[in-house]
Amino acid sequence: MKVVIIGGVAGGATAAARLRRLDETAQIVIFERSGYISYANCGLPYYIGGAITNAQALTLQTPESFRARFRIDARVRHEVMRINREEKTLTVRNLDSGQLFDERYDKLLLSPGAMPVVPNLPGVENVFTLRTVEDALHIRNAALRGVRSAVVVGGGFIGVEMAENLHAMGISVQLVEKMEQVLGQLDRDMASFVHAHMRAKGICLRLGCGVAGFEAAEHGVTTLLEGGEKINADMVVLAIGVAPDSRLAKEAGLALGIKNSIAVSDTMQTSDPNIYAVGDAVSIRNLVTNEPATISLAGPANKQARVAADNIAGLESRYKGAVAASVLKVFDMTVAAVGISERAASAAGIAQETVILSPAAHASYYPGGRVMTMKLLFEATTQRILGAQIVGFEGVDKRIDVLATAMQAGMQVSALKDLDLAYAPPYSSAKDPVNMAGFIAENVITGKVKHFSCADIAALRQDSGAILLDTRTAGEYRRGHAAGFDTHIPVDELRERLHELDKSKRIYVMCQSGLRSYIACRILTQAGFTCYNFAGGYRFYESVENDRFDEHCRTDCGI
Repeated sequence: MKVVIIGGVAGGATAAARLRRLDETAQIVIFERSGYISYANCGLPYYIGGAITNAQALTLQTPESFRARFRIDARVRHEVMRINREEKTLTVRNLDSGQLFDERYDKLLLSPGAMPVVPNLPGVENVFTLRTVEDALHIRNAALRGVRSAVVVGGGFIGVEMAENLHAMGISVQLVEKMEQVLGQLDRDMASFVHAHMRAKGICLRLGCGVAGFEAAEHGVTTLLEGGEKINADMVVLAIGVAPDSRLAKEAGLALGIKNSIAVSDTMQTSDPNIYAVGDAVSIRNLVTNEPATISLAGPANKQARVAADNIAGLESRYKGAVAASVLKVFDMTVAAVGISERAASAAGIAQETVILSPAAHASYYPGGRVMTMKLLFEATTQRILGAQIVGFEGVDKRIDVLATAMQAGMQVSALKDLDLAYAPPYSSAKDPVNMAGFIAENVITGKVKHFSCADIAALRQDSGAILLDTRTAGEYRRGHAAGFDTHIPVDELRERLHELDKSKRIYVMCQSGLRSYIACRILTQAGFTCYNFAGGYRFYESVENDRFDEHCRTDCGI
């Protein structure tokens, strides 16, 4: 059997190695159009910034090492131009010699990946994009040639990582994003913490700004914003997203899915039984929405490659889908998400409940503990976990992994409270943040607490039937409190001062993190009051409130 693989990196190279482990007799050929057969493309921004100093460290395998270990014929600088399905051949161009030749296959695996979205804007040829090792080398070499200022267009994974890594090179960075937030996998309230951190580190954020085009300048590139403003910089990196690289599949007549992705079964087989496809170019099942989705992450690509190789080798193997767990470094902050956001759940018409908490990463009495912000979403009727977002510092990644595991295992949200998780003071608390999220969710489900959110506060300020109560200490209250929360009773004094509150009115309670206000709500509820707890506390309210803006294309450099 002859198996030809189009594209290396996570999908193609993984599938090739797995296939060889299953079948020593198969003839395996890989065609990769870049100069590198298997490389860590997730590490490219960190090579540009200098965190990874050796470019060779990005190369996981070479054609020579692939041949030596796996007897695989891996050919770089070879681009497949056409798939001839009837003849089961490929038309291939050697990019060094320009020679065209045909290659026969019995089974074909497509792993072309995703390509950067490059809009049809004036002057777009003057900007950089990042996809391959060659792109990373090009950007770093250009940045080292006296670049002092840069514009990054796009606030997704690559845009944020590029902003950080260019800044690490001593370059002044402005990040331009058409949405009113970075990192679209987050809800706006959670993104507010990321915005504040990036500004504090010296990144100029221009949110809500569309780009109209680019112009070559004497000493760099001018970015033209839709409102008419111009930004002059030495270089521009375009990172507004990626799209499935499905040209070959489309021209070959293979069935396509959403966003022009390659449609595949759970065996990773395309509409042609002799052709499989994996990675960023395919649509898979989102395990939360149960709908097709494109998920451009290395983890799913590697798993899909294993499934495809199994099936090509005659084994029965199926890819069930993904919950899209992700984690991102933003300077010394960690941002993680899994599943869908509150915004996405609302758009999908899913009835949801949300809990927000601010636990410490480890026991508060052990030195060095820092607070993280967690947002957990679940379906009200079934207790199905829909998603989670965590922003913090240490310990964020392991909590998102626990939640991702719980989601894939089909656990109900209240079961999080029962998880037996590792504890020692330097690493966690006896009640882990994931346990705490489960406790809070159970309180919501059983009616022990009712929540209100930032979106409710404006209307509550005008509501004569509402009392807005702050239960923090006098010192905390003096240092700052939410507008409208004019009633202040510290929680430790509440029982003795219940007579100061009107039982005919609803009480909306806020504290610093949500814990003391929950205790206050339990006191008030059992005393006959109707009470609501503010999810997230004053620190959450303050972050969201400080990040609000009404004007178009706000610029906040934080410096």
